[in-house]
Amino acid sequence: MSVFAVIILSVHYLLVGVLCIYGAHRIYHSLSARKILATLNSLTPPAALDAAAPPNQLPMVTVQTPMYNEKFVAKRIIDAVAAMDYPRERLQIQVIDDSTDESSEIVAAHVAGYQAQGFDIRHIHRRNRRGYKAGALADAMADVKGEFIAIFDADFIPQPDFLLRALPHFTDKNVGLVQSRWTYLNTPKNMLTRLQSIMLDAHFGVEQVTRFGQNVFFNFNGTAGIWRKETINDAGGWRADTLTEDTDLSYRAQIKGWKFIYRPDIGCPSEIPDNMSAFKLQQHRWAKGAIEVMRKLLPSILAADVPRRVKVEASFHLTGNLSYLFMFIDSVFFLLPSVYIREDMGFNILAWLDLPIFAFASLSHAWFFLSSQTQLYGRVMNKLYILPALLATSIGLGVNNGRAVIEALVGYKTGFARTPKSGDQNSHIMQDSYRANSQKWSNYFELFMFALYGTYAGFAALNAYWLVVPFLALFSCGFLYTGLSSLIEAHQRRRQTKLQLNLPKESQNIYEEPVSPRKAETSAQSLAIAE
Repeated sequence: MSVFAVIILSVHYLLVGVLCIYGAHRIYHSLSARKILATLNSLTPPAALDAAAPPNQLPMVTVQTPMYNEKFVAKRIIDAVAAMDYPRERLQIQVIDDSTDESSEIVAAHVAGYQAQGFDIRHIHRRNRRGYKAGALADAMADVKGEFIAIFDADFIPQPDFLLRALPHFTDKNVGLVQSRWTYLNTPKNMLTRLQSIMLDAHFGVEQVTRFGQNVFFNFNGTAGIWRKETINDAGGWRADTLTEDTDLSYRAQIKGWKFIYRPDIGCPSEIPDNMSAFKLQQHRWAKGAIEVMRKLLPSILAADVPRRVKVEASFHLTGNLSYLFMFIDSVFFLLPSVYIREDMGFNILAWLDLPIFAFASLSHAWFFLSSQTQLYGRVMNKLYILPALLATSIGLGVNNGRAVIEALVGYKTGFARTPKSGDQNSHIMQDSYRANSQKWSNYFELFMFALYGTYAGFAALNAYWLVVPFLALFSCGFLYTGLSSLIEAHQRRRQTKLQLNLPKESQNIYEEPVSPRKAETSAQSLAIAE
């Protein structure tokens, strides 16, 4: 065998071997979470605070709701926060608004109404997006009155008793954060929202449970949690040098010795992206931000005076998205050559090695996803029908998230791209400015990957490697789904824009509230600054 052939086969099996290690780690999480969640469910949580207690016996709390161009959901989150069961005398509300459209006018009017009712609520409207969400939170810190800071993104609806149930944990002076579990408002909307709910359940029902239960580092999820103000300051405050400011601050705080609490029994309803473009935009930001935090903090974590198991788990957590890059490299550069080399050299027996590798790398994810459904809801049979689509979609994100990883590794900086929310609106009536746009070349490359894996599947079928064919077909379908869905959505956006432009002038803004010329000019200037 030539040196070239040895290199190709060695790199191919090295890459898929690494993917199997990450798969094994997910199986380990799934097995651990079952025992830990059972233990947590058997424990009695601390007694909730009494909202009827004298105000001076309750801590001062600041609730922050950061938002950017959220006209469809802005009122809803403000109403939810104002309805929280907590004495007004001990509650400060900051609506931190970076909007460049009429959302700020909607928010200002709504906040004024609550101010007239006696709420300590303030609309903080920045004229630029300096530092994006991290910058907005950092700027608002100067006016924070509370000892504790609860943060809710605009698409969340906290339950009235959220503060009363979470705050008792802070009687331990070492506790710096209490994180709740996300639940979902629009799971039944379409297939994509159903898939995402299971993906997120795997994070909140397996990963977060395991990390908390094993007393290793875990991250604040950016929303639906309460920080001790002292913890934020001690860790160095909010910083905008990564796209996941929540993970960055979480690790800096835990390196400092602060303790985090996770409450899977406290759910906070949220909105899931209901279209592929928005979903991929969110996934790109999360994947890229995690790798940016890895580059920034992993050396400090490995050098910190913490147990080895903490360092190992942090390494798996922060490097996890590298698996998308490994899969991408192997798929494009090594998988097909390795097949031809084995065929040419008569090493057909090696082709059967791909079966356990593909099975382990894929089925470990299936176990990971389904175990969360068992642990959170006590049932899984009603989700089995969706499993192939779930695995295919996870695989189909390889190009999108692989691109995010490469950008982070080379230090390519991009702005904080918000995830569009439709609220009670139907997403098809949302204007282009409220929709996500995915990279066109990335969508076409996903279709190329669909054709590539389809070729692999055809080659395997022709050579009677029948057990490998379903896994290759799964990969092919995943890339077809993510790429074609994005292109169809882009076509629908162009079509709607064209129809909108053809409407009579007085009807063109049917879904938009009037914007004054001065407001439009200010918005354009703010967008230019943000770019």
